[in-house]
Amino acid sequence: MEIKELADKIVEILDNKKGVDIELIPVSEKTVLADYFVICSGTSTTHIKALADEVEFMLKRDYDVTPDHIEGRESGRWILLDYKDVVVHVFHPEERSNYNLEKLWSMKKTEE
Repeated sequence: MEIKELADKIVEILDNKKGVDIELIPVSEKTVLADYFVICSGTSTTHIKALADEVEFMLKRDYDVTPDHIEGRESGRWILLDYKDVVVHVFHPEERSNYNLEKLWSMKKTEE
């Protein structure tokens, strides 16, 4: 599976599970950590865990792809799934607002 195809599939899975404000951000020109960040919010810790679980389940079932690393599952307020070239961040809205990864990693220029 190609990297962009994987990223698009993750976005589709999150959308089907009612993820909120899903963003696909290309980061390969800014970091060697990944080619894409997928960022989305859930409406509660239960929803956030369900979103992360669904991504993990569907990619394993359909493509035999598993994350290299998972963080944050215990608290359920920011779960990170590291698929090497694609890193998935599933946030509680408060954490998403506090960390503001979209602004940090966006390739868009801000107006002065």
